[in-house]
Amino acid sequence: MTVRVEQRDAVRLLTLDRPAKRNAFDATMSAALDAALNEFEDDDGALVAVLTGGPDFFSAGTDIRAWAGEPTERGGPYGIAGRRMRKPVIAAVEGVAAGGGFEVALSATMIVASRSATFSFPEVGLGLIAECGGLFRGPRALPLNVARELLLTGDPLPATRAYELGLVNRLTESGGAVAEALVMAERIASRAPIAVRETLRAIEAAYDTGDEQGWAETGVARDRARASADSVEGVAAFLEKRAARWTGT
Repeated sequence: MTVRVEQRDAVRLLTLDRPAKRNAFDATMSAALDAALNEFEDDDGALVAVLTGGPDFFSAGTDIRAWAGEPTERGGPYGIAGRRMRKPVIAAVEGVAAGGGFEVALSATMIVASRSATFSFPEVGLGLIAECGGLFRGPRALPLNVARELLLTGDPLPATRAYELGLVNRLTESGGAVAEALVMAERIASRAPIAVRETLRAIEAAYDTGDEQGWAETGVARDRARASADSVEGVAAFLEKRAARWTGT
């Protein structure tokens, strides 16, 4: 299994488990996360989920050799990025959350991160764009100019700075993200389930229209980027561990 599931009373802990690839998503892991979240949403006894990548890293994004598979019916890309959350999901981030890994964290309801965590959109270094919500969720969760910088440079954002900017809800010492996320999840789970669910539904509904336009514009940018010679060169350079030679075509 590439996603481990553990029930802790009303809280479900979901752990991405593909350590040899730093939890980079292939089709199997996307399907596994989708299935785990579907089961969580359909189980009346599970009220809050914590999503983590374990103690060393959250996720390096898409496995460039295998790619992440097609969007799932309920969850969209990675099984989560297109999902309309019915219950709270808290991302607990240690180490790298890069590209799709950052987009997975942005898809969660809230983020808890340790001081060792970093967030980045490295896609422009591959001749690609952030295809799975980063283009609109990044500017929503961060000041616009900070989001622009991350998306246009690919540079990492340290968790300490992310906390100062409001992207991260709670900051912990290294190794403490899951424990703190579980504390938060248990606190939410102790509240009235219908009130929590309806509060989340109303918050998410307020952004539905913006998300639809965001996905449409992302699709246009994705198609243009993927059709470029630079995207072929960028991926090849990454796999061959060399500097890319951009042509702007």
